[in-house]
Amino acid sequence: MQRHEVGHRAATAIHLRLRLLGGGLLVAHLLLVAWLTLRPLDVPWAAAANLTPLEGIRADLAYGPLEAARRIGEGLALLAPLGVLLPLTSGNLAPSPLAAWSSLARTAAAAVLVSLSIEMLQSAVPGRVVDVDAVLLNTLGVVLAHVAVVPALRARLRRSRTARPELPQGSTPRIPRVGLGPWTDVLSAVPREY
Repeated sequence: MQRHEVGHRAATAIHLRLRLLGGGLLVAHLLLVAWLTLRPLDVPWAAAANLTPLEGIRADLAYGPLEAARRIGEGLALLAPLGVLLPLTSGNLAPSPLAAWSSLARTAAAAVLVSLSIEMLQSAVPGRVVDVDAVLLNTLGVVLAHVAVVPALRARLRRSRTARPELPQGSTPRIPRVGLGPWTDVLSAVPREY
């Protein structure tokens, strides 16, 4: 029983360390995103806000394949680490199918909210404009990162749980057969009174 408690405490400590590491990386990533997206730009003019879905992506495609890939890739990659960091921080790496779908839905919803918050805050920053395509690309990047990485983490967690039994036990000790005591012959010859 003590081995189980020690193993459970060690697993809890590792789980807590992973959550703290994920939380620290999440805060660092969000600070980097805020620095990249909310600092003022010194531009002589700013484009009009894009409120038509996919209009900005069509405009990016008009620049040619390399420039379009760079611009669309930036939109996909900006918030993509949230697809892994949010489930890691919240501890939602449980290896069940229902947890997988609910984790994906919660992560996508959080990505939409973070991206919308950035776009709304950008409306007050000089040189920045609102772009609905940025919300679409950011959310798609988070979902793609979640789908690409989190199932592999869940599979690894599942393998590690099946490789180690829940109650780690050593081999059964072998004790040599012990003979009867030296007085048993004498005592068995004595009649007993009950």
